[in-house]
Amino acid sequence: MPKQNRKAGSETWEPTSRRSVLKGSSALALSAVASPFIGRKANAAERIFITSWGGSYGEFVQEHLVNPFVSETGTEAVIVNTPDLAKVRAQVQSGNVEWDVFDAVGSMLFSGAKSDLWEPLDTNIVNLKGNNIPAEPLRGGMPLYIYSGGVAWDPSKTDAPPKNFAEMWDVDKFPGRRALRSRASEMLEVALLADGVSPKELYPLDLDRAFRSLDKIKPSVRKWFDQTGQMITLIQQGEADFTYAYTNRVRSARAGGVSIDMSFDQLINAVAYYAVIKGSPRKDAAMKFLAFVSQPKQQAAMGEYLSVTPAFAVADDLLSEEAKKWRVDVSDPNSIILDDEYWGDKFEDVNKRFKEWILT
Repeated sequence: MPKQNRKAGSETWEPTSRRSVLKGSSALALSAVASPFIGRKANAAERIFITSWGGSYGEFVQEHLVNPFVSETGTEAVIVNTPDLAKVRAQVQSGNVEWDVFDAVGSMLFSGAKSDLWEPLDTNIVNLKGNNIPAEPLRGGMPLYIYSGGVAWDPSKTDAPPKNFAEMWDVDKFPGRRALRSRASEMLEVALLADGVSPKELYPLDLDRAFRSLDKIKPSVRKWFDQTGQMITLIQQGEADFTYAYTNRVRSARAGGVSIDMSFDQLINAVAYYAVIKGSPRKDAAMKFLAFVSQPKQQAAMGEYLSVTPAFAVADDLLSEEAKKWRVDVSDPNSIILDDEYWGDKFEDVNKRFKEWILT
């Protein structure tokens, strides 16, 4: 397959070799409200570095966020795969900051905030009003969207899959190979929900109970994956029968012809953020990128192509009916919203314990 086309002033360090399912999507009739702080052709010599998660998500960022930003402002942009908090810490501590914008899940955002790794948001550039986030856990991060993970499977191989986390753990009733993330946040919540903990009583997490629950499923886990794209490829290549997967990845894979489906019966909902790295030599340009992606057109594109809930309500009326089918009800009592503040205080220590547990 041909590699993804690049536009002038835009690069990626890891070119995509597979066909983007995004480019075949129908064009949206979206209206954009231009920010007064995003000037056209602001600085053609400036270049910012933006971390991204790769796969179809990385393709989306390139096509719908980075390329339009380059065209709008003249500021060049380079995508860096994959966000790594340890590398950010090393850059900040050394005073040699190479990246500018960091794509962070909530636990990473708060952990980084605890270590003072983010620039305060410049509210003269970035407008946070009207966001859909149920709380205000910003602390240097601009909410980007709400993403959701649940149980996924290949419908051509089973017509009776597990549809919630307790069933995912029931290997007698639902035999097969499992695949789970190699990250403590989300997986410990999944383990406790599987063990019967009420979503309302989940936090603070009972860590010992969570690890006992993980002990039960561990013999059936074929792969603890760290790359997000593996949640699809492990099913696609027949290496796992059931996996933890995100709605956006499943919808994108289905659009590309992959035999995969997922349940909305129980979900882990979490907020993704953009943050500007402390000491960025291109801080103003990075803030303008954040302001750009909070505009209606870019926010609606997230819901349309990523199957996520846009962070800002300005996008709600611009979504197609098909995109709305993939939005989740974050108030569903069977599901949870990840407590980012909890993980901000505990992520590094608990994730270290989790990684060590996987290896034992």
